[in-house]
Amino acid sequence: MKVQELLKYASKPTLYEKGTAVMWTDEHISKQLLEIHLNPDIDLASRKKSTIEKTIDWIFSTVNGEKLKILDLGCGPGLYTQKIAQKGHKVTGVDFSENTINYAKEQAKISNRDIKYINKNYLDLELPEDEFDLVLMIYTDFGVLLPEERIQLLRTIEKALKPGGTFIFDVLNDRDLDKKISPKNWEVAEQGFWRKTQYLALSDSFLYKNRKVILNQHIVADENKTEVYRFWTHYFSHDDLMQLLESFDFTNIRFYEDVLPADNNLWSGENVTFCKVVKL
Repeated sequence: MKVQELLKYASKPTLYEKGTAVMWTDEHISKQLLEIHLNPDIDLASRKKSTIEKTIDWIFSTVNGEKLKILDLGCGPGLYTQKIAQKGHKVTGVDFSENTINYAKEQAKISNRDIKYINKNYLDLELPEDEFDLVLMIYTDFGVLLPEERIQLLRTIEKALKPGGTFIFDVLNDRDLDKKISPKNWEVAEQGFWRKTQYLALSDSFLYKNRKVILNQHIVADENKTEVYRFWTHYFSHDDLMQLLESFDFTNIRFYEDVLPADNNLWSGENVTFCKVVKL
């Protein structure tokens, strides 16, 4: 471990400066993430089981039709796709983590559900035109995309939706941004989330207020290497989303802040905006 490396990475980086490592494809970390996904009582990696069920009920109270063809982007271990398939819909799930996709496939086999899973970065998807009735992107994934990535993904979704098809996604809204900065924290462990061997983790967050962006940064060091994980989260007002979506072939843009239960934190309840749009 080199102290000079730690000092270099610990200062506030330039906006959108990349880290040195990716969490989703790391074999050890992806196993830890799967365990967190599958915990039904916490809102980390995935939302609580009761919240997932409430969200699905809300989705199908706003979208009409039986046996819809549905695409779930960032599906994780299939917590939404399984329940949606139980309702008789044809579902395709996409996720970057091979570990979670393999789990989802196994669960679909056990439950005898005909669900298609794709292990891929959804930014690299090539989808047929006019293919889906409904596209979902749940748990604020939209906000972690860089601006150019959002445009790229919206083009993909616009093409893949059938005319009259619906896109539903959620974001963190821009209320109380100053309160959403995490304090500095450090961890020394024999093994844990970041490594199966000894490591030191230094965590911090930085606000880029004029861009409504918060960086959550984790510097993880062991005897052999130092790696930096950076997660850029964007926060949106209704106007921000309108300006972004109006340049696409979407109509009936609607916002909802009453979908999730209020759990007395800054990442649930009215702090999360669900957006629903329809393709012309």
